[in-house]
Amino acid sequence: MNRKLASVQRVLEVVPIAGADAIEAVRIHGWTCVVKKGAFAVGDRGVFFEIDAVPPDLAPYRFLWAVKGVIPGEGARPKSFRIRTKTLRGCLSQGLLLSFAELGLDGEFSDGDDLTARLGVEKYEPALPMGAMDLRGPFPGRVPKTDEMRVQSVPAVLDELRGLPYVATLKCDGTSATYLVDPYDGSFHCCGRNWSVREGDNAYWLVARQLDLDAKLRAKEGRYAIQGELCGPGIQKNLLGLTRTRLFVFSVYDLVAMRFVSDGEMRALCDELGLDAVPVVEAGESFAHDQASLLALADGLYEGTKSPREGIVIRPRDERRSEALGGRLSFKAISNRYLLAERD
Repeated sequence: MNRKLASVQRVLEVVPIAGADAIEAVRIHGWTCVVKKGAFAVGDRGVFFEIDAVPPDLAPYRFLWAVKGVIPGEGARPKSFRIRTKTLRGCLSQGLLLSFAELGLDGEFSDGDDLTARLGVEKYEPALPMGAMDLRGPFPGRVPKTDEMRVQSVPAVLDELRGLPYVATLKCDGTSATYLVDPYDGSFHCCGRNWSVREGDNAYWLVARQLDLDAKLRAKEGRYAIQGELCGPGIQKNLLGLTRTRLFVFSVYDLVAMRFVSDGEMRALCDELGLDAVPVVEAGESFAHDQASLLALADGLYEGTKSPREGIVIRPRDERRSEALGGRLSFKAISNRYLLAERD
């Protein structure tokens, strides 16, 4: 399921903010965001921009630039600008809701319509690790990309997982990496989230050489693609406090069966190949969490540090398809403490 960075959404609830005369909160799906008082009523629709959305440098959005201390005007959008989590008058605000009129939109829209491309909205992407700018080519199409939906965007996944054996794993704060032997031409690929990276002195290939991933994957007849998080010095802010670059495997994709393997199979393969799997935060026989309890579980510190952890990823113990996601039943809960502590 592609992430809808800008979509048509309906206001489900309007909540007053104590002591605030000019603003109030509205609920969209599982998100809460702050709007001008009286701008929306329950049942009204508008365009909702999720956190990490980067609106284009156009007049309807220029009031946002002032939040970053930039004088609004054409060409004034800050390079690092994105919609992000904030607190306004003590209320957590995650996202932006604008009316159709504010955006100059007319025509018939249905709830959930994806307007990301139509409005020219882009997704914020962290910078690649040092030395990884020499791109080899597009991400290989035979492997699904690594991008989990947040639970607030698809609350229906909670009911899909309810009652099933599950595992919640630590979301390590780093950069996504995928390793595979291409089944068509036999070449070995080291990939970021969107690109295959050319061999060189970069974190992707450094770890591949250290772990001898090319040889290890060929020894398994190139059947598996390994996906994980690269963490360490020079990657993001190294919140895990590592002294060297490490790979934490979170998924294994079977290129022959064209499916992700179960959590147990993934961990068994990691043990066999001498790789580190992502730590388990919680596992159980019957999933019973709601959104609030998952966000509470997501909070915490990375072990041995004072850094807030990014969050958790939740999946059934055995792979299962999600109707809400249109694919793998797998989603994430990002710690609000982590989001509020973020700095560009």
